[in-house]
Amino acid sequence: MSFTDQARAAREASRQLASLNRQAKDAALHAMADSLADAQEALLEANAVDVEVAQDAGTDPAIIDRLALNPGRIAQMVGGLRDLAALPDPVGDVVRGWRLANGVKVTQVRVPFGVVGIIYEARPNVTADAAGIALKSGNAVLLRGSSSAMTTNLATTAALRAGLEHVGVDPNCVNLVEGGREVTSEMMAARGLVDVLIPRGGAGLINAVVEGAKVPVIETGTGNCHLYVDASANIDMALDIMLNAKVQRCSVCNAVETLLVHQDIAPEFLPRALEALAANDVTVHGDEAVCSLSDAVVPARDDEFEAEYLSLDIASKVVSDLDEAIAHIRRYTTGHSETIVTEDRRSADKFVAEVDAAAVLVNASSRFVDGGEFGFGAEIGISTQKLHARGPMGLPEMTSTKYVVEGDGQVRA
Repeated sequence: MSFTDQARAAREASRQLASLNRQAKDAALHAMADSLADAQEALLEANAVDVEVAQDAGTDPAIIDRLALNPGRIAQMVGGLRDLAALPDPVGDVVRGWRLANGVKVTQVRVPFGVVGIIYEARPNVTADAAGIALKSGNAVLLRGSSSAMTTNLATTAALRAGLEHVGVDPNCVNLVEGGREVTSEMMAARGLVDVLIPRGGAGLINAVVEGAKVPVIETGTGNCHLYVDASANIDMALDIMLNAKVQRCSVCNAVETLLVHQDIAPEFLPRALEALAANDVTVHGDEAVCSLSDAVVPARDDEFEAEYLSLDIASKVVSDLDEAIAHIRRYTTGHSETIVTEDRRSADKFVAEVDAAAVLVNASSRFVDGGEFGFGAEIGISTQKLHARGPMGLPEMTSTKYVVEGDGQVRA
């Protein structure tokens, strides 16, 4: 089936989805979960093919780890679908409503986008997660995974579609888009067939979609996240937050990548910070002031302050004051998550007001910037744009709104 045929089938399926009530959608999610669990052996066999190809190609072990499935990861995919069924349905929620003086009733309600295209890299779990989130929010989905996970994605999509068929829901609600780069270009140009695109992956993928798409894009961001330790910071608290934000899981977009330290606290804080980071195998790339404190610090190139390492590496710089810290962040931020550790309320308020990011944290780890941690129950990604949605995107952010206007014969004077 060509991409255009797939997109048209998805658009037709989206009409059915838009009219399904919560009970029907939840039944479909449980059926998808059951089918995925039943297909475990087929998924593992398909995944073994992708992993072997990646290993033979000399792919980075960290990428292979993201690609690989095991029974535990499949169980998480299954559980994620069941968890979605337990969440409130955003479709039909009243955002606001009022009655005009002439008696006309105006209501703004949540509605699905229609057809959502998701372009993502080698994480097979995204196939199930995205399909489930799209279905719960009433959207048909076109899934464009990377070629490195294609065998796994085919098996996963087949299982999900079988579950949908079992409960009488059009399986074209979930579609895997196959083909070469020309198909991705076709998908990005499919105005009228695809309502919105969401890229999930590294900076290269996201930039390619944002710059090349004619379809509206919700930009899920890369995370050059900063941690600023203010002059008044509690040092023990700052150390705990720094280690959690860098080490707990370094390969994700909400991990901290740059450590900024006020010059007044640097002599006391930085030696302890460098020791703690070294004990956790973190390589520090520092400016001259940071390098002077340890031979283990690597001199930072200018471009490293705009880097998203996604590894056990961190850039570090001593700043003269809060204003310099904010100026540095505003220059290099990707707009994801920025943190200050301080005991000074005025410093905190200034940081919150002047730092431009989807999430600004005061005395808390950036690792909290996550739909699950926020209590959303599920997320499709972290939006770093300013239109429609910003920050973790849960089910409500996967909807648009429409106005319903009800009268009994009123006409405009």
